[in-house]
Amino acid sequence: MSPRPPYRLHDAIGYQLTVTARMQERRFEAQLKTLDLTRITWCVLLAAQDEGLCHPSDIAAFIGIDRTATSRALRQMEGAGLITRGLGDNDRRTTRVTLTDLGRARLDQAVPMALASRNATETQLTPQELADLRRLLTKLRAGDDAPLTKL
Repeated sequence: MSPRPPYRLHDAIGYQLTVTARMQERRFEAQLKTLDLTRITWCVLLAAQDEGLCHPSDIAAFIGIDRTATSRALRQMEGAGLITRGLGDNDRRTTRVTLTDLGRARLDQAVPMALASRNATETQLTPQELADLRRLLTKLRAGDDAPLTKL
């Protein structure tokens, strides 16, 4: 039996992506925590307010998480007074998500934090490097449309 070749962890693109993502997540999540938000609740607020999405399945698809994770987040957010859930206008079997005044206020407070976090990362790259990175990350995700259970 021949010896296996060494695995160079720091050369692995998956490891590099994970470490980079975790560093950015840590920075942004610490800021969101001051508003009692998580990355998922932040994304739900954005989906409902800025994207105009009001149905849980549309919100889940926009964020890229499964319906179970979305339902759990919506329950928590409703309990926290960030959203309301009501019956759909045309189809009473559907759920309609609406931000409360508190939800809109939290979103307004979080946007500058998100911009600062994004800028802290993106300003380290040239505009061309940033465009290339976005293109390459999109390419790496191509064909894997399975929703995530957590973000």
